[in-house]
Amino acid sequence: MNSIEETLLDIGEERRILVETESKRILEQWGIPVVGCEVATSREEALRLAHSMGFPVVLKILSPDIIHKTEAGGVKLNLTTDEGVRSAFDEIMGNARRDYPSASVFGVTVQKMVSGIEVAIGVTKDPQFGRVLMFGIGGLWVELLKDITFRLIPIDATDADEMIRDIQGFPLLKGYRGRSADMEGLARMLVKVSDLIMAYPDIDEMDLNPVITAPAGNVVADARVILAESLG
Repeated sequence: MNSIEETLLDIGEERRILVETESKRILEQWGIPVVGCEVATSREEALRLAHSMGFPVVLKILSPDIIHKTEAGGVKLNLTTDEGVRSAFDEIMGNARRDYPSASVFGVTVQKMVSGIEVAIGVTKDPQFGRVLMFGIGGLWVELLKDITFRLIPIDATDADEMIRDIQGFPLLKGYRGRSADMEGLARMLVKVSDLIMAYPDIDEMDLNPVITAPAGNVVADARVILAESLG
């Protein structure tokens, strides 16, 4: 049994929804680049991690029961000072305790702030066609703009390239006002996600949002994996 299978089985015995740290571990094991993150359970630990990583940093709630972290007040971006990190930790944890009193909260993740164009890659399970791969403009805009495209899994490099070019925001990725994307790298990432789903059918859904793309490369900044109801 390899490390990905062990991760899926270990967590699948407890719950279907993998938190950010667990989801990123699987992506890393499959060769998909992620923004590394560490877990803090106190203000002091969050501050120590921020200093270790270097400012600016991002803090996010870590809970399998809080899916929409931004809407829940569980994300604080571009923190540049000690006081900013302390306040962000207190606010995130306070919001979780107030609005989700029964949620299982593991703490907050601390990670480096990464800049670039935000896109999203997702996997959903259609009851008729099976698993479907999604690509589109990401971040806070993914649900508002709905600038997304779909393909049935598996895909190849040609499919991936078409997915990228089919969205209305393609001119932004190609290059706009000094910003552009690593489109070849994005296509490779889409194929890698497709291959991951084919190799591990116990993964029902996946949400990689945002994926930060820039000329120097692409990296997954946040991730959520949902497992099938019964594994194996």
